[in-house]
Amino acid sequence: MRAVLSTTFRSLQVRNYRYFATGQLIKLVGVWMMSTAQDWLVLDLSGNSPGALGVVTALQFTPVLLLTLWGGTLADRYDKRQLLILANAAFAVTAMTFAVLVASGVVVLWHVFLFAALLGVANAIETPVRQSFVSELVELPLLPNALALSAATFNSARIAGPALAGIALATLHTGPVFLIATALSVAPVFSYRRMRPAELYREERTRKAGRAGLLDGLRYVRNRPDLVLPIALMAVVGMIGFNFPVTLAALSKINFHAGPSSFGLLSTGLAVGALAGALAGSARRARPSMYVVVGAALAFGLLEFALGFAPTFAVAALLLVPTGFFSMFLAQAANHRVQMGVDAAYRGRVMSLYVLVFLGTTPIGASLAGWWGEHFGVPASIWLAGLICFVAALGTLAWQLISSGERLRLRFRPRPRLTLVHPAAPTAEPATSVECSRPTAAA
Repeated sequence: MRAVLSTTFRSLQVRNYRYFATGQLIKLVGVWMMSTAQDWLVLDLSGNSPGALGVVTALQFTPVLLLTLWGGTLADRYDKRQLLILANAAFAVTAMTFAVLVASGVVVLWHVFLFAALLGVANAIETPVRQSFVSELVELPLLPNALALSAATFNSARIAGPALAGIALATLHTGPVFLIATALSVAPVFSYRRMRPAELYREERTRKAGRAGLLDGLRYVRNRPDLVLPIALMAVVGMIGFNFPVTLAALSKINFHAGPSSFGLLSTGLAVGALAGALAGSARRARPSMYVVVGAALAFGLLEFALGFAPTFAVAALLLVPTGFFSMFLAQAANHRVQMGVDAAYRGRVMSLYVLVFLGTTPIGASLAGWWGEHFGVPASIWLAGLICFVAALGTLAWQLISSGERLRLRFRPRPRLTLVHPAAPTAEPATSVECSRPTAAA
């Protein structure tokens, strides 16, 4: 057990990374409390409209679509730590102003729309900078572990935040929940200031970093098919499949007639699985193959499709656990494949493109999910999203096999076994294999 723990949490031995993870955990607990309370507030103010939830989510992520590439360019030009201090300070001030409006009882629906967009502006700058900053906190061999623990931090907050928000909404009502949540959002400002800049790994910075151009980054990705494929797959999954902020709130209140504390259980079930998925990737030391990414996408699509047909609240909560696992395992595998295959001088711009397609497409997907749920029911918007993600994963698998010249071979004896055959040695013992019952190990 000691060996497992030391392997899983080895990045926490780095002082700067400990400050990073602590500040993020405290902030994200508050962010998830605020998000849960905001969803409930929107449903109350809009008369239980899935479309209104879609609009709020779209407004929150539209700045990501517009500003993320610029944020990645800033990350390659300037001090990432200072940028993160400024972005988190702007987020905290905006969130506190919104919380005062809610607590005073004067908030109306357009206020929620406005502040969702303003908070999205801060996130659009902060996210690509933070993603690329992790590589300055630890040495390259520790990078997969550090990224996995960052995802684990995110999902630990995703468990605690909605659970605390559900209890607080039932006892304190909406205003105090927002005040508590925004007080927590200040934490990263202090944690970044406590870091030791001299201990950051910045030897990777090049003399051209100050003139880093956006188009240079896009051309770099265009010439790297191994980066294009995971980014393209995550564009579809991010836009269509990851709309749980819209679908879960509506599913809980409209279809299952649940209260605020019960709604938190759905988000918690998804987060528990996602936390397990993040920890499952923490032992990774090498760049994952494209087949790991595709296998996780296939499993995620199937589970989301099944979730759309969940007959009861309890069944939906149970299905959300493995759905959350494969959603995070997929996101982490794709993130690792991109981050560990990119030159350091381009990391900020490449990760901004990854964030753009993964999160920046959310306004489109959220609007579609809200509209579809409004007209055809919330469950239909869930199972259709799962089907689209599954088909996209199949298309990605076909593209990878055709471009690489590899092929899959299914054997039933002595037991079901799926093997990958390389073109150079079709009769040799295949380098990778996967049991049919374990789709995410297909690499």
